[in-house]
Amino acid sequence: MTSQHKGKTMKMHNPAHPGEVLYELCLEPANITITDAAKAMGMTRSALSEIINGRRAVTPKVAIKFAKAFGGSAESWVNMQGQYDLWQAEQSYQAEDVKPLTEKPMLLSPSL
Repeated sequence: MTSQHKGKTMKMHNPAHPGEVLYELCLEPANITITDAAKAMGMTRSALSEIINGRRAVTPKVAIKFAKAFGGSAESWVNMQGQYDLWQAEQSYQAEDVKPLTEKPMLLSPSL
């Protein structure tokens, strides 16, 4: 996830796994069990439990299921997973094995 500060896009520090968000904002407040949610979404209980516990990623197909079951957009679930994955990767990999191919940055920006 990102936030805006004085016109700059800033990366979120240690973003939550989307499974944690699902549990805390959707399941727990509505007293929906993992078993009941999994059945309603055509998933196995173990698959949903692994997502909730951060041991499995939210795929685009699962994001579509979450959006239909709880509202919102599939894109928001996929973006949440991407931000989580990127933050995790950046903790252990700084691309030290990569050499720059251009002298100045290309046109891509963090907001794309």
